[in-house]
Amino acid sequence: AAAAMAPRREAALLLLLLVLPPASAGLSGYFGTKSRYEEVNPHLVSDPLSLGPGAGGSLPASCTPLQLRAVLRHGTRYPTAGQVRRLGELHARLLRRAAGAAACPAAVALADWPMWYEESLDGRLAPQGRRDMEQLARRMAARFPALFAARRRLALASSSKHRCLQSGAAFRRGLGPTLDFGGGDEVEVEVNDSLMRFFDHCAKFVALVEENDAAMCQVNAFKEGPEMKKVLEKVASALCLPVEELNADLVQVAFLTCSYELAIKNVTSPWCSLFSEEDAKVLEYLNDLKQYWKRGYGYDINSRSSCVLFQDIFQHLDKAVEESKSSKPISSPLIVQVGHAETLQPLLALMGYFKDDEPLLATNYARQAQRKFRSGRIVPYAANLVFVLYHCDHVNASQEEYQVQLLLNENLLTFHHSNKTTSTYTDLKDYYKDILENCHFKEECELPKVNVTAVDEL
Repeated sequence: AAAAMAPRREAALLLLLLVLPPASAGLSGYFGTKSRYEEVNPHLVSDPLSLGPGAGGSLPASCTPLQLRAVLRHGTRYPTAGQVRRLGELHARLLRRAAGAAACPAAVALADWPMWYEESLDGRLAPQGRRDMEQLARRMAARFPALFAARRRLALASSSKHRCLQSGAAFRRGLGPTLDFGGGDEVEVEVNDSLMRFFDHCAKFVALVEENDAAMCQVNAFKEGPEMKKVLEKVASALCLPVEELNADLVQVAFLTCSYELAIKNVTSPWCSLFSEEDAKVLEYLNDLKQYWKRGYGYDINSRSSCVLFQDIFQHLDKAVEESKSSKPISSPLIVQVGHAETLQPLLALMGYFKDDEPLLATNYARQAQRKFRSGRIVPYAANLVFVLYHCDHVNASQEEYQVQLLLNENLLTFHHSNKTTSTYTDLKDYYKDILENCHFKEECELPKVNVTAVDEL
């Protein structure tokens, strides 16, 4: 009987693949934090080393870069052990269901899909993640050749997570021919969790957000809401399963498997066939709600906990300005640090980027269709936030001598205070004066003396 089923399963799988759009075309823009970097920079699909349409820059020729400070998210990774476990449960359920359900082609095809993920992969860097980093390094060196010139010192730091250390090593490999590290190719990757995983060190965040179910009430409400209910019913129907056998988490695992297969292997997985573009928008919103309430604007402590990193960035920029003023060589021209989506998202919120007029709620999905806060556009795999400090000659006033540009995912960001893509260093510091002077990590992160876990404390 099993032998007789095999051709039917193959035919069902083939039928499913024939009706799928190429490379998950309609879905790939909605994978949130599991998005490929190419979703943000589509020109990289045809040429991974292209600097893209806006590579010209807008600085006067008399400006020389002094220092580059980059905070990177690790490259494409495998699913975590928990996600692999949930996928295994779902797959096993479909195997049982498909045994007697030849009339259900989606269930048969997915049961026939080879479950190749193992828990031991647990969020490790995929080969594509190494390529992400090597190519990013090469593009950065091409964009800032003066900074990445021979005999320039590179300070490389990373979170203690394996995928970040591996990403740092891959970034360094990408620079191989362009940089003389002094003492051969090896550059020490310093582990710095106090900066790259500041959230772990913030007791108030851990107790009141990370480990507090009540803090995710909007996420949980959306899981039970009408939009998710519609997606659940549709997926259950496609798989010939009773709807009560599915929940939002299992449906999200199926959706994310579609995203992993695209990011890791560049294939359109049969899992993608379960979802339309409209479903994908709903599942993206579920992911964004979690990012918003856990890492973004949902609670002040999410972003305030990142001020330790923000201040460190400006301390190094200050030092470079001082060294330049006294005609000393810049001691740290290149500082590259590898962390997580959870490192970058709070930092960008602290700086006021991608803030919508109204908060993301379980009840305003339709109104948020044009929202700024879309995690896949902000922190895809290999996301990067880069501060570049310049020294400019022939300026009208002394405060114009030092200027800054900010790039997110290799695209210039507009500064809030000027609506321009270049700012004097003085104006930038002035705009963020309150955070630079008055955000004290220790005090911000202290738990309130009264034993509370109420969300209104945040």
